[in-house]
Amino acid sequence: MPVLIVVLAIALVGVACVTYGVAIERTWFRLRRYRLAILPSDGPERLSVLHLSDLHFVRDDPKKARFLASLPAADVTVVTGDFLAEPEAVEAAVAGVRTVRGRMASWFVLGSNDYYAARPRSYFSYFGDEQVKRPRPIRGRAPELIEQLSGDGWADLTNSRRLVEVDGLPLELLGLGDAHIQRHDLRVAPRGAPERFGFAVMHSPDSAPETAALGYELLVAGHTHGGQVCLPLIGALVTNCSMPRRLVAGLFQMGGAVLHTSPGLGTSKFAPFRFCCRPQATVLELSRRPTAS
Repeated sequence: MPVLIVVLAIALVGVACVTYGVAIERTWFRLRRYRLAILPSDGPERLSVLHLSDLHFVRDDPKKARFLASLPAADVTVVTGDFLAEPEAVEAAVAGVRTVRGRMASWFVLGSNDYYAARPRSYFSYFGDEQVKRPRPIRGRAPELIEQLSGDGWADLTNSRRLVEVDGLPLELLGLGDAHIQRHDLRVAPRGAPERFGFAVMHSPDSAPETAALGYELLVAGHTHGGQVCLPLIGALVTNCSMPRRLVAGLFQMGGAVLHTSPGLGTSKFAPFRFCCRPQATVLELSRRPTAS
């Protein structure tokens, strides 16, 4: 009898945790701010960057859309991919991010769920071999998503490097496709104007070590969902990428670069829960580097 009671208690705790993860934490959105003194001394005094990732919109997603509409306006908004949880949500995603466009610039790259329709997947496969054979992917509506976002004033950075200026700050801006599905092209990554502030945008942080080594000062990525399921004192169980678990989400120094990996705002529609890993939007408040006295 005591063994049965223990088993029942564990089962009840498990059910309660899953219920909490689905009904509460999955849509318990929050905004987090980081202050970074990394701009050159002759750059603007302040520059705010709103970093969003892994929105995973479905066709009817009003709570997420309301949260986005509540966010403060930023100078620059960047979305690091996975707008969609299903191809049918293109219009909902475009409408949802319309309210968060940056005052000066709005940039994006795409993630795997924007290119291909999500399919059910065994949760245990995240702990196994990434090379396991899977069904042939079903193409999504990436061209329509790009077209509609571009028509709304967003710039697609995928596999491109360009020289731009934001509020008087000369930037060398790099965008990379999703390295997790080999859609990144590092041939465009080498710096051509190292005197400019280097800003690299990517979906998966798998590309972060190369871009940091190339001299980009600020890197932003998503894809990991912050692990999505984390345990107290242990942290994320998986990262779904090549990065160590301790780098699954947050702000990190990587050589001479600063990397921000977003835990994202959504989940796959086939894994609609989070645990100890709240969905998050992030504002990076950039300022000038301190000068020596």
